[in-house]
Order: sequence, then structure tokens, then C-alpha cells
Amino acid sequence: RGFGRQSNKGNNNNNNNTNTNQQSKGNGSGPQAPSPTSYQLSPSPLTPSISNTPRSPALPQTMSTNHAASSENVAPEPKPAKVPYFFREQCAGLVVKGNFMTLAQKPIYVELGEWLGHQVVEQYRLLESQLKIIQEKDSTGLPICSPVSCPTMSAAGQTYTWLDKDGKPDRVPASQYIGRLQKWIIGKIEDQNLFPTGTVTVAPMSPTSSSYMTAGGSNTPGTQTPIAAGPTTSNLPLSTLAGSELRDWLGKASGFPEHFETDIKSIYRQMMRCYAHIFHAHWLDPFYNLGAEKTLNTCFIHFVTVGKLYRLLSDKDLEPMQPLVDIWIVQGLLPTEVAVAQSPAAPGPPAPASAGRLKTYDADVPVGTAS
Repeated sequence: RGFGRQSNKGNNNNNNNTNTNQQSKGNGSGPQAPSPTSYQLSPSPLTPSISNTPRSPALPQTMSTNHAASSENVAPEPKPAKVPYFFREQCAGLVVKGNFMTLAQKPIYVELGEWLGHQVVEQYRLLESQLKIIQEKDSTGLPICSPVSCPTMSAAGQTYTWLDKDGKPDRVPASQYIGRLQKWIIGKIEDQNLFPTGTVTVAPMSPTSSSYMTAGGSNTPGTQTPIAAGPTTSNLPLSTLAGSELRDWLGKASGFPEHFETDIKSIYRQMMRCYAHIFHAHWLDPFYNLGAEKTLNTCFIHFVTVGKLYRLLSDKDLEPMQPLVDIWIVQGLLPTEVAVAQSPAAPGPPAPASAGRLKTYDADVPVGTAS
């Protein structure tokens, strides 16, 4: 029986294997078909490969086979620069109507030098009233324009430097720049040699034209009599070689010195930089928040009208505020002839605009001058 049981068990195993083989043969003559869940398509040489296909701009992002890599190579589109509020037409209003040609035009019986001297003093008075606003203290106890809020004297990406005693440019905070500049301008205005306030019938004599009125008599040359120079072969014009009696300059008839025109242009250029800084750094706060932006616009358009009419400002000086000037020209508030007006003080064609865009400008006045 023992052998029989083992024999039967072995026969049963053989029978099971035989039945399994027969079922396999009955289902098909080939190998067993894979199930749908485990089916995988083997790569065929005829199937196109799209792994390296570049992404088409017209296709959606989901169709890119390498979206992460392709997005890194695409440069982001630059955002359009925001136009400052004061360069927008709705913020270019004034407190008065019309243009300022009536206030800028020289009266018939007033000498040009006398008129420009008056205009420079008046324009500084108007600018000073606007500077006082940014010099007021805010809630922090500091002035609105302080070394913390304005570490440099800048406007529209341009930085203005101050010349120290050695003539080297020095970057100073805007408040310090403006403070030095105010002292310098006041010193110029109060200089009786530059801005004479008394009645003068003749121009002051040049140091080279010494008087013959000496102790020896009105007709006797003294020790300070200039000695005549010998012959010269210089090609300079006679008006340059001659004394101040033969030379002519702006304001000579009213007693202004020979360098008067150069000085008032320098003063006007520095005041222009103050206006540019006020607009670019402080227009929103405090002027707009206080509702004083129209007053600022009115002072500035008056300043520009005088500066362009008499050639006290160049195109480069106006670059930081040119968009606002263009708005006023289109509106008729600033007549177009102002931009190309010929100054009697400086005849000739207007100076061409500078081709270079300088980013740093010197103050043209040393610190020692302002003290």
C-alpha cells in the first residue's frame, strides 16, 4: 500500500502537468499572449522620435516634451516703463490761464541786462518758495529732502556732483547740494559788482584801464599809468585787444560787469537742476499730497519761458523735464517760438543739442565760493 500511495501521488502530479500542457496547447499554438495591463509597445525603427523636437511657438505648453528646459531659455518680456505722473497731461495743469510770454517779454524802454538781472532774482525767489516745502520736517523729524531720502542730487537717472575746493567732483546728498547752492546764489545776487543796485550811468572800468587822476594832476601820468605794449602780430580782433571802453557785453550800459552773462547762465543752470530734483524726487510727496502741484508747474513754466527765450538754458539742461515741456508746447501754454527764440544777448543760430548723454554733471561752483 505504501508503494501504491506514492505511485498514485506521482501519477496524479503527472496527470496535472499533462492537463496543463493540453490546456496550453488548446488555447493556441504560440506563446501565451500578454495581458492588457502589462502590454508595452517596443520601440520600432519606423516610429518618429519627438524627444528632441523643438517647441513651436504656436503649440501649447503641454505639447512640449521638454518644457522645463525650454522655458529657461526664453527671455522674459521687458515690462514697459511707467511714465511719471508729472509727465502726464492730466497732471500738467497750472493755476493761471494762458502763457507767460507777457511776463517774460522785455519792456521796450528797459535795457536787456537790467531786465535779465531782474528776471534771475525773481526766478530765484519763486524757486526758493518751492524749496522751502521740501525743507520742512515730516513725521520722522527729518526734512522731507534729507540725506536719508535723497543720498544724491539726482533727477531722471542723472547725478549732479559738487566741486570741492580742489576742483574734484564730490557726490553729496541733495539737501547739502541745495543748501550750498542757495548760499552761492545769494552771494552772487548780493554782490554789488555783479548785481549793482545803485544808479549807474557808465559801466565799471576794467582793472586794465587805470585812471590818470593821480596826485600829479588830472593830466599828469602817475606811477599806476599802464605802459604801452609793443607791436604785436596777434590775430585776435581789435575789440578783444582794446580796453573795456571799446568792448561791448550784455548789461554794460546798466553797469553790469563783463562776466555778467556767464554768471547768470550758471545761476540759471543750477536752478534748473533744483527744479528737476523737486519733480523727480518730491512731486508726489509732498506737492501732490498737499495739492500744490499746479503751483509748482506754474513756477516752472515761467522759469522755462524766460530761460528758453533768452538762451539761458540749453537743450541738455532741459533733458530731465523735456516731456513736460513738450506737453505745454502742444497745449499752447509754452509757445513754439520760445524753443527756437534768438536772444539779443547771444545772436546766431541756436546751439545744437549735445549728442552725448552724460549721466554725471559737475556743479561748476566750488565749495569755497558758497561760503
